[in-house]
Amino acid sequence: MKIIFVNGCFDVLHPGHIQLFKYAKSLGDYLIVAIDSDKKVAEMKGPERPIFSQNDRSETLEAIRYIDIVHIFDSKEDLENLLKSIGPDIMVVGSDWKGKEVVGEQYAKTVRFFDRVGEYSTTRTLQGLTYR
Repeated sequence: MKIIFVNGCFDVLHPGHIQLFKYAKSLGDYLIVAIDSDKKVAEMKGPERPIFSQNDRSETLEAIRYIDIVHIFDSKEDLENLLKSIGPDIMVVGSDWKGKEVVGEQYAKTVRFFDRVGEYSTTRTLQGLTYR
């Protein structure tokens, strides 16, 4: 069985995320998605984030047909330990991470980069919201 691994916040899902999951699943048999805990998202993105709690994000992701299981991690060390214990065949990372440190990449047999789809971005989506 070929295990594929993806991680991120996945706070407000958009078509780019779905294309990422679809691509990742096409590479293997079992797709594991790890998401940042609420605490970690707030530390990275600010006190207004996440929009959806880690439990809501996990439940939503588990409903996506490409994803087999979702894990929540609270720190860089947690992510590294998760990757070490799984030892995925392929880790799929956004292409914006090319040339940067990819946490836990040494535990994956291969790292593949996924190019952003169109102009989709959670930050851009949230900036575009207006309330009436």
